[in-house]
Amino acid sequence: MKLYDGMRLMNTQEALQGSVIHHLRYTLGRDWKKASIRDLYWAVSLSVRDRLFERLFETENRYRQGGVKRVYYLSMEFLMGRALGNNLCNLELHDTFKTALEEMGVDLEEVQECTADAALGNGGLGRLAACFLDSMATLGIPGYGYGINYEFGHFRQQFCKGYQRETSDNWLKRGNPWQISRPEEACLVPFFGRIAHTRDKKGDYNPMWRDWEMVVGVPFDMPIVGYGGQTVNTLRLFSAKSSEEFDVEIFNDGDYHEAVKNKISSENISKVLYPSDYFHAGRLLRLVQEYFFVACAIRDIAQTFLRSFDNFDIFPDKVAIQLNDTHPALAIAEFMRYLVDEKALPWERAWSITERTFGYTNHTLLPEALEKWPVSLMEFVVPRHLQIIYEINRRFLEQITLQWPGDEELVRSVSLIEEGEEKQVRMSHLAMVGSHSVNGVAALHTELLKNHLLPDFYRLWPKKFNNKTNGVTPRRWLLKANPGLASLITEVIGDGWIRDLRKLKALEASAEDSEFLKRLMAVKRANKERLAARIWSDAYVRVDPDSLFDVHAKRIHEYKRQLLKALHIVHQYLMITEDDICPEVPRTFVFAGKAAPGYKVAKQIIKLINSIATVVNAHPKARRFLRVAFVPDYRVSVAEKIIPGADLSEQISTAGTEASGTGNMKFAMNGALTVGTCDGANIEIMNEVGRENIFIFGHDVAGIRALREGRDYNPWDIYENDPSVKRILDAFSGNLFCPEDPGLFSWIFEHLLYGRDTYYHLADLSSYLLIQQEVDRCFLDTRKWAGHVVKNIANTGTFSSDRTILEYARDIWGVSPAL
Repeated sequence: MKLYDGMRLMNTQEALQGSVIHHLRYTLGRDWKKASIRDLYWAVSLSVRDRLFERLFETENRYRQGGVKRVYYLSMEFLMGRALGNNLCNLELHDTFKTALEEMGVDLEEVQECTADAALGNGGLGRLAACFLDSMATLGIPGYGYGINYEFGHFRQQFCKGYQRETSDNWLKRGNPWQISRPEEACLVPFFGRIAHTRDKKGDYNPMWRDWEMVVGVPFDMPIVGYGGQTVNTLRLFSAKSSEEFDVEIFNDGDYHEAVKNKISSENISKVLYPSDYFHAGRLLRLVQEYFFVACAIRDIAQTFLRSFDNFDIFPDKVAIQLNDTHPALAIAEFMRYLVDEKALPWERAWSITERTFGYTNHTLLPEALEKWPVSLMEFVVPRHLQIIYEINRRFLEQITLQWPGDEELVRSVSLIEEGEEKQVRMSHLAMVGSHSVNGVAALHTELLKNHLLPDFYRLWPKKFNNKTNGVTPRRWLLKANPGLASLITEVIGDGWIRDLRKLKALEASAEDSEFLKRLMAVKRANKERLAARIWSDAYVRVDPDSLFDVHAKRIHEYKRQLLKALHIVHQYLMITEDDICPEVPRTFVFAGKAAPGYKVAKQIIKLINSIATVVNAHPKARRFLRVAFVPDYRVSVAEKIIPGADLSEQISTAGTEASGTGNMKFAMNGALTVGTCDGANIEIMNEVGRENIFIFGHDVAGIRALREGRDYNPWDIYENDPSVKRILDAFSGNLFCPEDPGLFSWIFEHLLYGRDTYYHLADLSSYLLIQQEVDRCFLDTRKWAGHVVKNIANTGTFSSDRTILEYARDIWGVSPAL
C-alpha cells in the first residue's frame, strides 16, 4: 500500500483507508473492525490532521524564506464550529474520504456528527473571527488567531417549561484531535502585586512591578486550512496553568485543599467563556482573562519576531496586530510595558512602534456596550499597566490641550479616564489612541461612529477612520452548509465562485430560466425537509415544508427585536381565531438564539415565544396555518441546518443599533429573502441585490433619531389609535398565552407602553405588518419568488470575507498574499 508521494502523504482512497487503519491500531489501540463510531471519528480526524500539518510546515517554511509581514488577529472569541467537515471541504477531500470510508462500511456523515462544536465564542464576533481565519488562509495571507482555550465554552441551552436553562458545555471532555499542545512555548504572565517607586542609576524614575503572582499560559495550536490546502495558518489558544502544581509542604501537613488552591485559582482563568460580570468576582475574572490572553499573545508575537529580526524599529514592517473589539485593548498597554520595561526602549520610540503596529475594529453602536474597567480593579490586577495607561493619557491630553487650548469639554470627552464617583478606564479610547487605524464593520456603522458615537475622535483623526464591511466565508456557509445549492451553481457557472464569490453574478442570467428556477426551488425544498426533520428532533414541532419558513436566528437581545416578531405572530393568530381571516400563505416561524444568563428581559422573551408556540401549535384552527418552533442551543452546526432551509430572513433590528450583522449575509447567500430595517449591512445588501429583491420596512436611522431626540414619541398614542396594536398588547395584559400563570406577560404591556418602548417596536409595527403582507403576495407567485431568490444569491459576492480581508490587508495591515 503506497502512502507517500515523495515526502507528502497521498490522498488516494487506498492511502486514506491505510491512514485511518494506522491511527486506529497504533494511535488509539483499536482493531478497526471493532472500532466504535467515536474511535472512527478520531482516526479520520487524525488522518486529516496529518495532512494539515504537512501543509502547515510547508506554509511556515514559505513564510520564513520570504521574510513576510505577519498579521495577528486578537479576539476573545473564535466560534469555529465543527472542524472535520470544514477541513475536508477545504482540502477538497470530502468525496474521496466518503468513498474510502464507504468501502470500509463506514458512513462519513455519521462520523462527522460525533464531533463537538468548538465552543469558543458567543455569536457574530466569534463567527466573524472564524471567517477571517478561513479567508486569510485561502488567500495565502500570513494570518494567525490568538485567543483563550476555554474549557467550558458558551453554555448549552435547554428549555424547561419554556424557560432558558443553562448547562455547561464541556466541549473538551472527550479531547480534541485538532489541537496540539505546545508546553515548551509556554508564556509566564504576572498578575497583581504592587509598584515600587524606585530610581535608576541616573536618578530617573524607574518603577518596578513587584510581589506579583505568576500564571503559565500554555499554547494549543489548531491548524486553519485555506481552500485548496495550499496554505495552513494557525489559531493559537492559551490555557492557564499554575506556575506551581501544589505546595508539597502544605500537602504533607494534611491541608489538601490549601495545597492545590493556587493551581485551581490559576486554571479558572481559561475555564469558561464570559464569566458573569453581575458580581465582583465575575468582573475580576473577566479582566484577568483579557489581560492573560493579550499578555500571552504579545510575548509570543515578540518571540516569533525575534527569531528572525533584532531591531524593534522594523517591528511594524513585519507585524500587524488587529484588535477584534475592545476586549484585547490591554494589548496596547502590555506591548508598551514589554518595550519600555523589558527591552528598555525610550517611551517615544516605543509609542511610535506601538501605534504603527495596532489596528482596532469597533463592533458596537450602543454606548453602554463600550467596555470600561474601574480604575481600582485595574490597579489590583495590573498595577503597572494602569501606570502606563495614565502616562499614555497624560501625553495624549497634553497634545489635545496644545492643539485646542481651553476646550475642557473635548479633554473630558476623549480622556482615557472617565471621571465620576468611580473612575473608569475607557478601553475603546485606549484602543483608538494606541492604533493607527479605527474601522467600523458596515458603511452605516462607520458613519455613525464618526458622526455620533465617537465624533470627537473623528475630529482629531479623520484619516484614522475607515470602513471594512463584514463578510462571511463561502466555503463554510455555502459550499459546505448547502451542498445541493453549491452543486447547482457550479453546474451552471463553474466552480470559480468558491474562491471569488463575485463570480456568482453570472448566475443572474438564469433568473428567467424556468428549468433552472424549478431546480433551484427543488434544492430549497430538500433543505426545508431536512430542517423540518431537525425542528421535530430538537423542538418537537411538526412543520410543513411547503409552508413559508420565516426564520429569526441570532442572539436574543431587545435591539434585535425578537419581540417585534412575536407581535407579528400574535397578530396573525388573533386574525385567525377572532376575525376568522386565514392567511393565504401558511407559515412556519423558526426562532433560534441564546440570551445572556444575566439578561432577564431577553430570557423573558424566550419564555414568551415558547408560550406563544404552545398556544398556537395546539389551536385546532390556527395550527393549520401557523406553527412556531424555537430550536434550542443555537450554534454553528445548527446554523448550518437552519440557514439553507430558510425562505425569509428576519433582520429587524432598530435602525442604528446593529453594527453590521453577518447572519443577514449567510441567509441571502443561501437564497432566503430578507425582511429588514435600514440598519447595519442590510443597507449594503439592499444596494447589491436591488430594492425590489428585499423587503424593507420601518424607520431609518434619521427617523429613529427624530423620535428619540424629539421626545414626543408616545407609544400610548399608537396603542389608542391603532386597533390592531391595541388588540395585540391587550392579549399580553390578559392571560391568553399564560393561562396557568396569570399575569406572566403583563410586563410586555408595561414595558412597551410605560417603559417608553426604548427600541421602538410600536413605532415600526404597522409598517412591519404591511411588509409581511407583501411577503405573502410575493410567495404566492412561485416563479416571481424564485426570481428574487436568484438575484439575491447572484449579488452576494461582495459579502465574502475574502473581499473584507483583502481590504484589511491593503488599507490597514500592509500585507500581501504569500503563495
